Amino acid sequence: MSGEIITNNILNKHTNMYENILEVKNLKKYFATKDKNLFVKAIDDISFEVRKNEVVGLVGESGSGKSTTAYTVIGMYGITSGEVKFLGQDISMSSRARPKPLKRHMQIVFQDPGTSLNPQRGIGEILSLPLKIHKIVPASKLEYRVRELMELVGLSQECYYKLPSSLGGGEKQLVAIARALTTNPELMILDEPTSALDVSIQAKIINILLELRRQFNMSYLFITHDMSLMRNIADRVAIMYLGRIMEMAPTADFFCKPLHPYTEMLISSIPVVLEEEEKLIPTRVESRGEIPSPVNIPAGCRFNSRCPRKFDLCLTSEPQLLEVFPDHYVSCHIYDDKL
Repeated sequence: MSGEIITNNILNKHTNMYENILEVKNLKKYFATKDKNLFVKAIDDISFEVRKNEVVGLVGESGSGKSTTAYTVIGMYGITSGEVKFLGQDISMSSRARPKPLKRHMQIVFQDPGTSLNPQRGIGEILSLPLKIHKIVPASKLEYRVRELMELVGLSQECYYKLPSSLGGGEKQLVAIARALTTNPELMILDEPTSALDVSIQAKIINILLELRRQFNMSYLFITHDMSLMRNIADRVAIMYLGRIMEMAPTADFFCKPLHPYTEMLISSIPVVLEEEEKLIPTRVESRGEIPSPVNIPAGCRFNSRCPRKFDLCLTSEPQLLEVFPDHYVSCHIYDDKL
C-alpha cells in the first residue's frame, strides 16, 4: 500500500471535531553549548494536543520555548526525547525522514515572511513550486490554481509576476499563507504571523486566517506573545515558561479563571483603555523580574524567582502539570491535592 493511500486512510479517520490530529508527549529539545556539560533546555518535557478544527494558542515571553516548539514539531529541529504524532503516525524523526504524503498535511507560516520567500522568484513561481513537488494539480492548471489561492487570501492578481521585494510586509505574509494552503493542510503552525506587521494589517491577516479555518476546517497551532490576540482567536491556550507548560485551559477559563501566578501576571499586563475592560481582568498581579536563562534553570519550580505566592516546597520540588478542572491543567504546588 502506498504512503499516499495510508495517509488518506488516516485522514478519513480524523473527521470528528474533538479527535487529536497532533499529539506531543514529553517533548524535550536541548541545545549543546560550548561547555559540553551545559545545555540550553529550550523545551523541557511538554505534552499537549491539537484537536480537529481547533486553534491552540501557545503563548509566553521571549525565551519561553514556544517558537522552538513550533520548529521541533514541524521537523526543523531534531527531538532530544519524547514523541510527536500527527494524524496517528509517529513523526518524531527529522523532516527529511518523514513520509512525503503525510508531511504535506502540516505547514508552517513564519514570523518574517521576507526571509522565507525566495527573492529571485516571482510570486506565481513561489506558489507553483509546492503544487509541482506534491503533484497536486496537472501542469496545465498550475497558473489557475495559483491565482485561485491568491484570490482566496486577498492578494491582487497583479502580484503574480512581482518579486517579493516589491511587496509590502502584509502582502508578503499573505503569500506565505497562500503557499501554506497549496498542499491542503490539516494543520497550520503559525509562528507569530502578525508581530512584524502594523496594527491595521494585523487585523486583516487574523480575519483571513479565521475565515480560512472556517472554510477548510483546519487546525492551527498559533504561537504568539500577544495575550489579547489569544482571547479572540484561540479555542484553548497553553502558556509556556522556561521550556515548560505552566497552564493550559479553554480560552474562557484561561482568561476568566486563571490559576497559575504566571498566567495572572501576564493577563495583568494586557493594556486596557475602558473601565469595562479593566473589570474583565480577574486578578491584578504586578510583573516582577525577568525570565532566567534556560541554561541555568532555578531549582524547584522554575517560576519561583518571580512568584508572589511561593512557599518552601516551590524552592525544592518541580510541580507537575495536573488537571485541576475538566480540561484545565496547571503546574503549581498550590493546586496539588497530595500536599
